[in-house]
Amino acid sequence: MIGALGLAAVALAAGPAFAKGDVSIKAPHTAQVGKTFTVTAQGDDDAADYVRVCLEGRAGASAWHQVTCGSVAGRGDGSAEAAARVKAERAGSPQYRAVVYVLLSPKDSHPVRERTSGVATVNVR
Repeated sequence: MIGALGLAAVALAAGPAFAKGDVSIKAPHTAQVGKTFTVTAQGDDDAADYVRVCLEGRAGASAWHQVTCGSVAGRGDGSAEAAARVKAERAGSPQYRAVVYVLLSPKDSHPVRERTSGVATVNVR
């Protein structure tokens, strides 16, 4: 019995290690036409030396486009953050999402898309 438990503990310890990371987005549920609202995001990846968070948006079924990106955060700097002030120009339901990019250096020109948040929809009236 003790041998079986020891073998199980070794098997669990030898399992694959997964990098931990997270990405989140915050936006108001509603906004008025002509008013400005703020969309914020933050994200990290424990296995990356450098990360950057970008906000993407779309209206209707159009393609996602980049709204803005935050500064590059290095390991130990905490989460990377991005914020955009958006003017609600017309009624509708624009959508936003956050994307975490991993970089090899602070000036890496080929960041790798690591994870994407869920979609935040703002009902503009």
